[in-house]
Amino acid sequence: MRFKEKVAIITGGARGIGRTIAEGLVSEGASVVIGDVNVEDVSRTAHEIEKAFGGPTVPFKLDVKKKRDILSLVDGTMKEFGRVDILCNNAGICNSPPIDEITEEEWDEMMDVNLKGVFLCCQAVMPIMKKQKRGRILSMASMAGRVGGLAAGAHYSASKAGVICLTKSFARALATYSVTVNALAPGPVDTDMLQTLPSDRREFMRTECPLERFADTTDIAAAALFLLSDAARHITGTTLDVNGGLFMS
Repeated sequence: MRFKEKVAIITGGARGIGRTIAEGLVSEGASVVIGDVNVEDVSRTAHEIEKAFGGPTVPFKLDVKKKRDILSLVDGTMKEFGRVDILCNNAGICNSPPIDEITEEEWDEMMDVNLKGVFLCCQAVMPIMKKQKRGRILSMASMAGRVGGLAAGAHYSASKAGVICLTKSFARALATYSVTVNALAPGPVDTDMLQTLPSDRREFMRTECPLERFADTTDIAAAALFLLSDAARHITGTTLDVNGGLFMS
């Protein structure tokens, strides 16, 4: 039980990768608070995970664009469990308009959710983890943030590149407190988000991948659980690529 008696917060955990990470954490002993903007989805997910795996799973309405929502979630977690051992920044949005058609509003929305949300969540748990002198933070970046996007929009790619850089900044700030901060950079993952891309772009990415398949959520969750575990206690400021060889650094 790698996460026995640990308390985790996962943003955007109602579906997809976030839900699979939540399932993995609860199945290995953690108590998990799942924040998501979709109230019905997150309530159903928390109920299903708790019923399947038995561990405490608490739903929470969360819009990561809003600092007050984030502070409320963290405060609620502390009142319920008294600590925060893990933060998994998974909430995100993606679309892919041509670069010359991205509007100012689309740019701002992308940055607010994908980058500012990560910053605000990390900032909110910093004092708790510093006081505990222990913690794990993991943020979801993307292969698009490495290469400028094969199919995703420029604003999405830029937001995820920002996550990679922000990960290093928080890793340096928190290292002396034994808090590790890392990121994952998935390639294409077979989720609802992937289905929003045009079919020709999806097929291009699949055929270009050396492993000739898209990841599923369990592939990404396995890497996430490793970085959140004590097995990765000497890894910080790192972005782990999980893309089937589509991008090799």
